[in-house]
Formats: sequence, structure tokens, C-alpha cells
Amino acid sequence: MPDIPATLERSLFSLLSPGRQRAPMILIYHRVLRRKDALLPSEVDAAEFESQLQLLKSIFNVIPLLDAVRLARAGELPPRAACITFDDGYADNAELALPLLRRHGLHATFFIAAGFLDGGRMWNDCVIEIVRRAPGGVLDASRLGCGRIPLLSLADRQRAISILIGKFKYLPMAQRSVQVRRLAELADCVLPEDLMMSSAQVRQLHRCGMGIGAHTVRHPILARTPLARAQREISEGRRMLQGLIGEEVSLFAYPNGKPGIDYGREHVAMVRELGFEGAVSTAWGAAGPAPDVYQLPRFTPWDRSRRRFLLRLAANVLKKAPRA
Repeated sequence: MPDIPATLERSLFSLLSPGRQRAPMILIYHRVLRRKDALLPSEVDAAEFESQLQLLKSIFNVIPLLDAVRLARAGELPPRAACITFDDGYADNAELALPLLRRHGLHATFFIAAGFLDGGRMWNDCVIEIVRRAPGGVLDASRLGCGRIPLLSLADRQRAISILIGKFKYLPMAQRSVQVRRLAELADCVLPEDLMMSSAQVRQLHRCGMGIGAHTVRHPILARTPLARAQREISEGRRMLQGLIGEEVSLFAYPNGKPGIDYGREHVAMVRELGFEGAVSTAWGAAGPAPDVYQLPRFTPWDRSRRRFLLRLAANVLKKAPRA
């Protein structure tokens, strides 16, 4: 079946968003890899990312997220408005994504967990890299409540990552850190120290005109964090980034980002009271007729083919996103 012309694709999305668009369609990425990685199946490689940029540029009005928030408040958002965002602060965002964004004249906003800059690692990446580097055979994690985990094949390692992340994800942050450290000791492996951005790379993104957004200090699940500590995580992460770039940080992304599960109304109120202009979740769907700029939904582009990618985008536009 031949590809649909871009003019018809633009018309389709105009029909799906009749009248003046009330909120932008926001895409969320985490990493852009040099090559495909079987242990990171949901992450795009550089060729896929560039193909998606070309598609977005041909159909949508891709604008900076902060501009979109301000235009949405004023009721002046252009039709088919879309924004590109990245979460967490991986080094490949600066090394691979930035040159491709600049090549295509596109803007992205990078939400950075400031406590992992300059050699840190997020707990889930520790789990992935432990499983990647552990010797073949069986990883005996019985003492951690995870049983004996086979690591004889690629499929075993993929299952192990899913099991371990599921076990640790909603533990209190301190307990989770202890469990991950013990897992690394059991596997007896050295973990990489270059997964996350350096401070210099954050400044490079800012110098190149990209947006920098706050994402807490150490990416806690806010709903599982005492309120006073949650507020410190939000405000301190922002302060650290502002110190790096010498400019106000006006946007926030809720860690993990599921409304009512990972954050609640009290956290939305915190973000508003701290003076942010807008915030994003990871809820799929459209913002609806009365969008809350402190809970803008985002869409994860899983599909690799152009047609499937567009169909999922269209389905996303038609679905009303949940809010806290």
C-alpha cells in the first residue's frame, strides 16, 4: 500500500482537532541509541529518531513546549501544534538527539533529574546494566525476595529486567537504593558512569536553544514521598538547573508521571505554587476541552513504521487523558 501524502496526513490531524487547538500534542522520549539494544526495546536508535523527526516536521507545527503552554493559556495555539520532550537527562540526548534536532531545525525540552548529572545513574538503569553484565547462569537474588533468576539467554535477561524493576519500582526510595546496591554486589559487576549528562552537556543544550525543564533531584515517585520532601525534590532540582544555565526553569515533569498513581492533586498544587508555568504527565491522550497546563498529557511513540506511528498518534488525539 503506498504512503499517504503529507498533505492528506495534515488534513487528517486537522479534522481530528477541529477549531482552535486547546493543548499541544506532546511526545516523550527518554533515549536515542547509536544502535538497537535488545535490553532497551522501547528506545529508538538515531535512524528511527531522525525518521520520526522528518514525519513530525512534515505534518505538525512543532514548537517549543514553553511557547505552547503560553499560547494555550491565551487560546492562541496554532493548529496541529506538537512538542518534543525528553525525560531524565541521558547523555545520548546531547550526543545524538541534539545534532539531529538541530539538523532539522526542531526544538525539544529536556526534563532533567539534576541529582544524576556528572556520573550518576538512575536505579532502573542500574538494574538493566547489572543484568546485562552479570555472568551467565543463575543470579541468586533470594535474599532480596526475588528468587533465583536464570540468565542463560537474551530472553532470560529481558525477563529478569522486567521482574526486578517490577519488584523494586514502588519501594521507598531509600529501600530501593539498598536493594539495587545489594543486587550489584550479588552480580559482582562494574556499572557504567557515563549514562547521564554532564553539567557541560546541559549548558550545551541550553546554548543551542533547547528547553531545560525540572524533573526533581533524584526522581522519586512523589506519591510515595513525604510531602515536605517531595517539595524539596521539586524546588531543589529546579534550583540546581537554574544554577547551571543561569536562567529561569519554568516547566516541570512529574517523575514516572501517572496521574493518581505517581503524583496527586497536592503535587500539582505544589508545582503551581512554586511558580512553574506548566507541567507534564505521562498520561496518554488529549488534554480535553479545558486543559490543565499543570497536567499536560504526553505520548510515547513506540511504533516504528510510519503508518503505525501515525495511526497511534491519531488514536492518542481521540482519547481523553486522565488527570489527578
